[in-house]
Amino acid sequence: MSFLDVIGGWFNRYFSRPDAIFLIAALLVSMVVLYSLAGALAPVLTGLVIAFLLQGLVERLEGLGCPRLLAICIAMIVLIGSVFAIVLLVVPLIWQQAASLLALAPSFVGILRDGLSSLAERFPEFITEEQILGVVNESSKELGNLSAFLLESAFSQVFSLFGLLIYLVLVPISVFFLLKDKEALIGHLLSLLPSDRPLLDAVGVEMNAQLGNYVRGKVVEILLVGSVSFITFLFFGLNYAALLGVLVGISVLIPFIGAAIVTLPVFVIAVLQFGWSLELGWVMLAYAVIQFLDGNVLVPLLFSEAVDLHPITIIVSVLAFGGLWGLWGVFFAIPLATLIKAIYVAWPRGQINSAPSEPEPAQES
Repeated sequence: MSFLDVIGGWFNRYFSRPDAIFLIAALLVSMVVLYSLAGALAPVLTGLVIAFLLQGLVERLEGLGCPRLLAICIAMIVLIGSVFAIVLLVVPLIWQQAASLLALAPSFVGILRDGLSSLAERFPEFITEEQILGVVNESSKELGNLSAFLLESAFSQVFSLFGLLIYLVLVPISVFFLLKDKEALIGHLLSLLPSDRPLLDAVGVEMNAQLGNYVRGKVVEILLVGSVSFITFLFFGLNYAALLGVLVGISVLIPFIGAAIVTLPVFVIAVLQFGWSLELGWVMLAYAVIQFLDGNVLVPLLFSEAVDLHPITIIVSVLAFGGLWGLWGVFFAIPLATLIKAIYVAWPRGQINSAPSEPEPAQES
C-alpha cells in the first residue's frame, strides 16, 4: 500500500461526511473572526452571554402564561435594574475599600521588614542587613508603582466615556433582539447548513444546552461564593470584606488557578489585621471551607456535565483560550473544551479499506 493510499484511507475515514468538513471550516473561520475582531464585536458577544443568562427567566415567565415579548421586557427590566444597583451600591464601596487597601502598602512593607529582621537575627549567616534593605526597597518601589497604576488607570480602557456609551446602547439592544428573534436567527443559521448534518446536529444539541446551563450556573456560582465569602469575612470582622468577597467571587471564573491566586490577598489582609493569632486561623479555615464546598458541592451541582473534564484539561483550556481571547477565553474555557470533546466523540469514524483477502475455498457438499 502506497503513502497516497494511506493518506486517502485516513481522509475517507475521518472526513467522509460533508458536515464534518463544513464543521472544521466553520470553526476555523470563527476562530479567525474572533481573534481579529473580538474587540469590535465585544458588545454583541456580551449581549449573547447575557441573552443566554436571561433565557431561563424568559422561559419560566412564558411557562406561567406570560407572552414572550412581555417576558423579554420583564427580563430586560431585571437586567437594567441589577446593573444600576451594582453601579450605585457595590462599585463605590469596592472602589473605596480598594483605595484604602492600597494606602496600607507602607504597613505591609513595615511588617515585611520586621519579619526579615527577626530572621536575620536568628540566621545571620544566611540573611544580611544589605539583603533586607534591598528587598524592602524593591517591595516599596513595586507597591508604589502598583498603587499609582491602579488608581490612575483602573477601568480606563473598558469604562472610557465612549466605550461606556457604546456598551450602554449596543448591549441592551443586542440582548433584546437576540431574545426576541431567537427562533428566526436559529432558522436562518440552519438554512446555511448542509441538509444531511448528523454531526452538526449532535454537537449543536449538546452545546446549546451546555452553554445556557454554563452561563447561568457560572453567574449563580459567582454570586453565591462572593456573597458567602463577604458574609463570612464580615462575621469575623475582617477589613475590606466587600472587596475580598468580590475577588473571591470573580476568582471562580478561573478554575483552580483563581482560588490559588485570591488566597494571597485574603491571607495578607488577615495577617495585617490579626497577626499570627487564633483569629487568623479561624478566618483561613472558614475560607478553606468555602473553597472546599464550592469545588466539591456547588460546582458538581451546577455543572454536573460541564465539569466532566480532567483538571489538567481544564487548566490547559484556561491558559490556551485565555491567551487567545483574554477574559472571554477564560470565561468560556470549559464550554470550549467541552465543544472539542463533543466533536471528538461525535466525529464519524469509518473503516479504512483494507486489502482484499483471498477468497475462501468452496466447501464440498
